[in-house]
Amino acid sequence: MKRNAEELLTFILDTISNIASVHQQEKLLHELSKMCRDIVFADRCSIWILDKRHHTLWTKVADGVEPISMDASKGLVGNAVNDNKALIINDVQNDVRFNNAIDKKTGYLTQTMMVIPMENKNDEVIGAIQVINKKEDETFSKLDLKYLTLAASYAAETIGTILLLEEIDKTQKELIYIMGVTGENRSKETGFHVKRVAEYSWLLAKLYGLPPSECERLRDVSPMHDIGKIGIADAILNKPGRLDDGEMDIMKTHAKLGHDILRYSELPLLKAASIVAYEHHERFDGTGYPNQVEGEEIHIFGRITALADVFDALGSERVYKKAWDDERIIALFQEEKGKHFDPHLVDLFLEHREDFFAIRKEFADV
Repeated sequence: MKRNAEELLTFILDTISNIASVHQQEKLLHELSKMCRDIVFADRCSIWILDKRHHTLWTKVADGVEPISMDASKGLVGNAVNDNKALIINDVQNDVRFNNAIDKKTGYLTQTMMVIPMENKNDEVIGAIQVINKKEDETFSKLDLKYLTLAASYAAETIGTILLLEEIDKTQKELIYIMGVTGENRSKETGFHVKRVAEYSWLLAKLYGLPPSECERLRDVSPMHDIGKIGIADAILNKPGRLDDGEMDIMKTHAKLGHDILRYSELPLLKAASIVAYEHHERFDGTGYPNQVEGEEIHIFGRITALADVFDALGSERVYKKAWDDERIIALFQEEKGKHFDPHLVDLFLEHREDFFAIRKEFADV
């Protein structure tokens, strides 16, 4: 099977055009795998990513098999990655470096193989492209090697960008969670509170019908709902009893303080966190704080976090109160439906209460 230069260029440009809009790692790897497989008319293709920290190679796109991970020093792929040298093997079964464990598991017979290491912009190997079994019983050629090397260069740049963006996103999420725990620890609460609120919020968002990406975003940012507490004096935060009117007025400022801390960030996650911090004490009937907005004028993130936060607070022991039993919590939610809380969210919570109880049990305070 062969393509002339014009056909190959058209194929690559069309494929790259489709890949350019992909920003999710697993889908990107799948599209790149398909492109590399079709460029050289291989039967299968895997794109391997090097995890330097654990010295492993992993792939989420191993055509015909489940996602796998292996020692980065083993096998033909490991050999190519460690030596940073492309390999063409047209008699794989007789190569002592070949690990036939996957063939034995799947019943697939690997006969020919080509492996091309991928380098990032800093000339660091980040993984490899592996194609298996040239179609029509042919063998891989130096021309195939040339074509796949060009594809590997593009794939490495694209994958490197995605991995960097995912690392930045992961770092943002970790910082948000740590900051949320820090805010809660100042009021003698545990990190499990913010974890539970995050999981309740995700579940409510899902039941409400928000897109999966928004459900995930709310789970990521809801731990920051009380970040403004870092600006409240310990004497008020940890008072073992009811706050007087003056102390309560000071306590209420934590919503605006949290918003002010986060509002100027250009990061989408922190922008969302600022909404949660600002609006999670607003009430559906307009009697909340700090702005007395009502109904659907309150952002859905604020309405969801309000219910999730109160549910967890009522069911947890605090310095100023004992934990409520479930019957009392349910009765309050029914009473506050349309007052404190969005009535539709209350209905969803009550209908799926056992799921929320299960989350509370899974992340119970130790």
